[in-house]
Amino acid sequence: MAAEELSIQIAGIIPESIVDGPGLRAVVFFQGCPHRCPGCHNQETWDPQGGQRLLVDEVWRRLRYNPLLSGITLSGGEPLVQPEGALALARKARTVQGNVMIYTGYTWEEISRMNSPVIAELLKMTALLVDGPFLIGEKDDALPFRGSRNQRIIDVQASLGKQSPVLWAQNGGINHGLATTGE
Repeated sequence: MAAEELSIQIAGIIPESIVDGPGLRAVVFFQGCPHRCPGCHNQETWDPQGGQRLLVDEVWRRLRYNPLLSGITLSGGEPLVQPEGALALARKARTVQGNVMIYTGYTWEEISRMNSPVIAELLKMTALLVDGPFLIGEKDDALPFRGSRNQRIIDVQASLGKQSPVLWAQNGGINHGLATTGE
């Protein structure tokens, strides 16, 4: 299905954020989350029928993508429960040389076992991925870009094809030179 025909259930859009990943980023909060982590700060995103259904092109238009942005962050809820929509937004970001960051309650190891061609393609277009559920017992407000110590910031491009995830070296920045085709 073409992006102009694909719709996604979203909880909200933030055109510019400095707290949802490195640099100035646009953020899309996906609606629906199977994880339902106790202590989650986005509980309103849990219900898959909540929020609003929009065409991907309308979501992109509402972002008013600023050329000063580093990229787009896909958060939630859980973006991987709507992988086609996440992929369509990632493609749009890559066409304007933006990078992609994803927050997911799934671990890298769980994602690796999903055997989904759509998620595999999405990962090829993703620079950083924060994985794992929020665990209230591991909560740490001092952590950059994540809420609990169990969550990892993974350098996706360095991790693809490896047996274990490669953690992001924060001082290394994000690879802005990812191929726009995802190859």
